[in-house]
This record gives sequence, C-alpha cells and structure tokens, in this order.
Amino acid sequence: MFYAFAKPAGLAVHPAHEDVPDLVSWIRRQRSLPRDLKPAHRLDRATSGVVLCGAGKRARAQLNTALESAHKTYVALVAGEPEEAEGAFTLPLSDARRGRPLAAETRFQVRERFGGFTLLELTLVTGRKHQLRRHLADAGLPVVGDERHGPRRPRRVPAFPGRLFLHAERIVLTERTIEAPLPEALQRCLSALRSSAGSPPGPG
Repeated sequence: MFYAFAKPAGLAVHPAHEDVPDLVSWIRRQRSLPRDLKPAHRLDRATSGVVLCGAGKRARAQLNTALESAHKTYVALVAGEPEEAEGAFTLPLSDARRGRPLAAETRFQVRERFGGFTLLELTLVTGRKHQLRRHLADAGLPVVGDERHGPRRPRRVPAFPGRLFLHAERIVLTERTIEAPLPEALQRCLSALRSSAGSPPGPG
C-alpha cells in the first residue's frame, strides 16, 4: 500500500532547513497517517506535483522497484519554441558527487505554442539532479520562473505565477495511474497566454 500527495511548489520533500516547510514534517503532524510514512522518491522544492510515499522500509522498497519502470510525465512552460513538435535532449550532465558527466535523456512533446512561449510535456528517461531544468536551459528553452538555471533577464509572461512553471503531472505504474491537477496559478498563466495569442489550444 502506498500514499500519493500533490505537493505544492515551495514545499521540500525531505527536511532540510528549519525555515523551509517539508512534506515529511507535515506527514508526522497528521494523526490519520502512519508515523513511518516517507517519500519513495524526490521532487525539487520549486516543482509541484505527484509524490508517492510508503509506510515502512518494505513498502518503500517495493514502491522504489515499481518506480524504476514507471512512466513519469511533467509539464513545463518554457520561453522560446522548439523547431520540432517532439524529440529528446541527450546532453550528459555533470555530477558533483561522482566528479564526471552522466548520461541523461529527456523526451519532450509540444502541447501548445503561444508565440514565444511553449507548453511542453516532458518524460524523464534518466533521473539526474535538476535534469529537466538543465536540459531545457541548455537547449535555449528555459522554464518560466527558473531563477537558478534561467537567464538573468527572463522574458515577461502574462499572469506570471510567481513560481517555477514545472509540474509533475502523472506517474504511471504497472497497474495504476496517479495524477495531480495543474495548480490554479499555472492554469491562470496558460489562460492569459491563450488570450494574448488569440488562438485555440493545440500544438500548432
């Protein structure tokens, strides 16, 4: 048995600093949840979306095994427009702990184009630190709201959500699909872009 949470942006998954709220500490305050419930994977603090948790080492080990073959889908709004409607980023990414670049692959598919901005569906083939943000920034398609990997002078976007526009939308396991709806602030941003673009949703 496992539990699924829709983590909001700004909430860390694991405890880090006393002044930063985290999912594990929140779980421990909920009397209706098992005390030994912990996340089976990580999600950047700035990213919202699905986080799966297991109660006990055995449950988390089983969940970790299931996640190895799971299909993880993210959505990101980026500044710029890729030439192709779908493709992959395969730039190796440096790893400080191992002291060398590691193979990395991110697949993308265009969901909507807004004239200067693009909504992308992203699939992680590998799982390197900040992989999605680093691959997109290197491709000249920085994620809207990315203060760490984006440009110093980012392009202005209508109804800017005040956060990183990156959301873990879906995890597909062998027998189950878990989804987290797009947060309201991100939905408002997309609505504003559609209005300014004056065109219906679509890959275009």
